[in-house]
Amino acid sequence: MDDRPKEACGLFGIWSHRDAARLTYLGLYSLQHRGEEAAGIVTSQGRKMHSHKGQGLVSEVFHEEALRQLPGRAAIGHTRYSTTGSSHLKNAQPLLVTYAKGSVALAHNGNLVNAYELRRMLEGSGSIFQTTIDSEIILHLLARSTHKTFEEDLMESLPMLKGAYSLLCLTPDGLFGCRDPNGFKPLCLGKLNKTYVLASETCALDLIGARFVREVAPGEVLVISSSGLRSLFPFKDQTVQPTHCLFEHVYFARPDSRLFGESVQAVRVKLGRQLAREHPAKADLVMPIPDSGNFAALGFSLESQIPFALGIIRNHYVGRTFIQPAQEIRDLKVRVKFNPIRDIIKGQRLVVVDDSLIRGTTTRARIKSLREAGAKEVHMRISCPPTSYSCFYGVDFPTRKELIANRMSLEEIRKFIRADTLGYLSLEGLQKGVQRPERYCTACWTGQYPIPFGEEGDKFALEKHAGEGPQ
Repeated sequence: MDDRPKEACGLFGIWSHRDAARLTYLGLYSLQHRGEEAAGIVTSQGRKMHSHKGQGLVSEVFHEEALRQLPGRAAIGHTRYSTTGSSHLKNAQPLLVTYAKGSVALAHNGNLVNAYELRRMLEGSGSIFQTTIDSEIILHLLARSTHKTFEEDLMESLPMLKGAYSLLCLTPDGLFGCRDPNGFKPLCLGKLNKTYVLASETCALDLIGARFVREVAPGEVLVISSSGLRSLFPFKDQTVQPTHCLFEHVYFARPDSRLFGESVQAVRVKLGRQLAREHPAKADLVMPIPDSGNFAALGFSLESQIPFALGIIRNHYVGRTFIQPAQEIRDLKVRVKFNPIRDIIKGQRLVVVDDSLIRGTTTRARIKSLREAGAKEVHMRISCPPTSYSCFYGVDFPTRKELIANRMSLEEIRKFIRADTLGYLSLEGLQKGVQRPERYCTACWTGQYPIPFGEEGDKFALEKHAGEGPQ
């Protein structure tokens, strides 16, 4: 198992386009890095809603026949990593339901930290749940509301949620894009001719030729309908400091995206430069762990004047469907995805740059493979601080006891991964990489959580409550 953290999901929505399903498919394809467990699309055709979803990559779930069965001029799509609830088809999104006011589909990126409390309250008043994910709770809150319109139901329900959420809701009458008041997760607005588009990252807009308009503001609800575009703010009584997920810039987002007002690749280059200033090394080459370490390594090379080299090749065709090798050759699994180039590495002193170090087991295996390829020295550099705390806002980190930085000192970690030297970017250095550091969440490095949480911090809390998940 790769010890990298996993992101919750990617969102894409479009309103009033004759090829809504196909464009949504393309948008999800560009957001595949945000979730490889499941994918789904819901379209709206007049008063009728159509759904297709499945487990696997976007290209595995959708084919020509599936897209033909998704008519309509509006659509929302979702790619999933499970951050609450197990990886079952029933937990795939978008969720589509029919209630007293008609049909509604919902796609969610993030985690609700009061999910357990809300679900117990709803079940106590008669709600019956079909999934074990926190996203379904939002639909039950909407169904309980007694207002005349879906818009009013949404405005009443959102303030009841605590935690991280970027949401897309689709009804026959409109497309709704919502961000929590902290703005943990990204969501942006684009325009393709006269068609409005919503997406988790700008790279999805680029793929379909849409123009970036702006980000959805923290605490904002965008309403897109036949009447045009409107903006609502249901959190007027809450004054919350925006706390965007800084790990998006470190690892999650694609480098060709702009997030929270900044270029992802530019931030990563700055982090690499600062890393070189904080932890210089006498070496012959700077190499990234591809792909998320590429731009930080480039920054390290530019700052240190040590030549940059691509000494590790990544196999991009290893996805969730890869069959694990037999036990006797289990140690080869890292090489399936990453293979060193001996002609570049042999006899060289290497600075190896990666974005993060979570459990440490994969890093140890990679360093071993570099030494077997003839590396003379391996100086490991990490472009963020030691990850010592779990995230409860939509990042599937291991439990805190599994985080290597929580249970080992820097020297113990260095010995465990078998590097000659090890250097992490400082928190101050990380914050220098972004323009407004006060607007970012750093809880996974500092333990200072912007929103408190309880039992719902457990990824499987809802499944345990339902008697299904790990006990």
